[in-house]
Amino acid sequence: MNKRWNIKEIKAFVEKNSDSKLLSTEYHGFSQKLLFKCACGNNFEKTFTKFNTKNQRKCEVCQPLKVPHSE
Repeated sequence: MNKRWNIKEIKAFVEKNSDSKLLSTEYHGFSQKLLFKCACGNNFEKTFTKFNTKNQRKCEVCQPLKVPHSE
């Protein structure tokens, strides 16, 4: 069974595991996009699932999204 996160736990996770800062003050579920501030100063939105399990912990400038290679 998956862990149910709350906003305090997410904030603590973000502070411990990244240079980003959580700006959102409410969490309503895994599909909700949360607002973060990257270490460079840019704000960005990610779901906590992507932040947590996909290691997408920076803005798109500091960590560009991978573009699939087309052959």
